[in-house]
Amino acid sequence: MEWKLSSIQKSEIDVRISSIIENESVLLSNRESLQLILNCIDLTTLEGSDTDSKALELCRQARSFKNNGHDIPNVAAVCFYPPFAAIAKAQLKGTAINVACVAGAFPSGQSPLAVRVAEVKYAVEQGSDEIDMVISRGKFLEGDYNFVFNEVKAIKEACGKAHLKVILETGELVDLANIKLASEIAIAAGADFIKTSTGKVQPAATLEAFIIMLDVINAHYKETGKMIGIKPAGGISEVNVAINYLKVLENVLGEKWMSNKYFRIGASRLANRVLEELMS
Repeated sequence: MEWKLSSIQKSEIDVRISSIIENESVLLSNRESLQLILNCIDLTTLEGSDTDSKALELCRQARSFKNNGHDIPNVAAVCFYPPFAAIAKAQLKGTAINVACVAGAFPSGQSPLAVRVAEVKYAVEQGSDEIDMVISRGKFLEGDYNFVFNEVKAIKEACGKAHLKVILETGELVDLANIKLASEIAIAAGADFIKTSTGKVQPAATLEAFIIMLDVINAHYKETGKMIGIKPAGGISEVNVAINYLKVLENVLGEKWMSNKYFRIGASRLANRVLEELMS
């Protein structure tokens, strides 16, 4: 397939974002916005020091939010490395909380594709409902766009019924034109979601990358009628920052995307901060 980079003016994107944040108010009340944000969080731990007991505690926390009030929801999912998928699946049985796993040589993507596919299959077999994979940024930056398309396609096939979130690692893609093209490739190859970052690279999620990705999703929807999800992740720990992402989401894609079926936030600290505001 042929892939083309397009010119994007960062200054114009920044003006557009500022205008949305300063002038737009979401359809929801402040409380409804907080409820939605909490319900769209993928509660995450991705450390080399993770243990079974830490996974159990995160699942307990994920189930516990709704106990704080009849109108307080639980999070959307918990996200772990694959060895914790089975534990999480058992702990969350009977809830609406999904199990997500990073797989496919996260966070670098620097393993042979066959090894990456095998890890994805393992995670799904262990009970993962969702897979968060990373693209090969080195191959992308070399201009080998078909490699990136084919790896996403192969991992999507390995997912079976599990949903696939494709992490672009926008902080390593250098500029907005690359982020746009990587989004287009991921969606064409079968991504159910596109995701900004692993959280292991700085900068992680940015509103500039987010709005470019939303524009690609919007163009795809207008062309095909198919809705693709979006997940900013990495560094979104403050409530006001999460609300800005919500404002931009509504402005570009509209109300239909404002649920955890199509919007997620990858976070660890944000959930408790949202809960504190809901309880205050």
